[in-house]
Amino acid sequence: MKLIVSPAPHVHSGDSVRRNMLLVILALVPAFAVSVAAFGWGVLITTAISIAACVGFEWLIAKYLLKQQPTLLDFSAVLTGLLLAFNLPSNLPWWIVVIGALVAIGVGKMSFGGLGQNVFNPALVGRVFLLISFPVQMTTWPRPLGFDTKYIDAATGATPLAAMKDVVKGDTSAISKLPELWDSFIGLVGGSFGEVCAAALIFGGLLLIITRVITWHIPVSILATVALFAWIATPAGMDPHAFILYSLCTGGLMLGAFFMATDYVTSPMAPLGKIIFGVGIGLIAMVIRMWGSYPEGVSFAILIMNACVPLLNKIRPRRFGEKKK
Repeated sequence: MKLIVSPAPHVHSGDSVRRNMLLVILALVPAFAVSVAAFGWGVLITTAISIAACVGFEWLIAKYLLKQQPTLLDFSAVLTGLLLAFNLPSNLPWWIVVIGALVAIGVGKMSFGGLGQNVFNPALVGRVFLLISFPVQMTTWPRPLGFDTKYIDAATGATPLAAMKDVVKGDTSAISKLPELWDSFIGLVGGSFGEVCAAALIFGGLLLIITRVITWHIPVSILATVALFAWIATPAGMDPHAFILYSLCTGGLMLGAFFMATDYVTSPMAPLGKIIFGVGIGLIAMVIRMWGSYPEGVSFAILIMNACVPLLNKIRPRRFGEKKK
């Protein structure tokens, strides 16, 4: 009998970039729906502009600068635009959204060669650039007023993290400014519109784990590290359990843990590397939250740990039969 052995891989799982991108987009739908209900038309406008700009810039750069065939059908540019929008206030002027999309795609992704070659998460590159370049607009947070909220002239208010920052500095009166924990859990607080509903983000994250788009290592290690750090460093005058829950449910932690830090290209491959990666993100985020200039540190923490991924990828299980060195 004649046997013909073809090159690897010999077992096909049915996975593809397009399938995984679509599943991530699907997992973000619950959080997007809550955001639309809470913040109104600004969510739809900002998201549409961000996605259209990301898709357009990727097509232009691939075709005319890199001389490559554009690969828009893998939906990676759509996902980048969606995640960028999730990290923005719903009342951000349209031209700032376009600048963020250009930086996310042009600098964060295509300057490295395109999909699969970028070092940093593109959406976070765009978000951090906007935060540094337009700090006033990027920290003017609309209050969740439903479809009564206008796009630009929305009523604004402080975020829970800003109040927590004051508590950490010793202002115990700021505890009364914190919203109800339940409001933080279901999305009735100010902030970037895609990160305010912890419940919807947890649901979407669990969907990604169940469908094996991501593994549990990075989200669990991030959340566990933040919870432990918050328990140890609870500021005076605040209940430790409440501080832990506020630390977990407010800001961009849930969005970052499930949807940003787990990006295949910019996260480690081995389970141990993923756990170290997640612990590093949790530590850096809490240090910035408590003692840094910004009330939020998740975006910076993920980008810093993205730079450590090549080192973490050296952590690999020993091959069968390999001797210890």
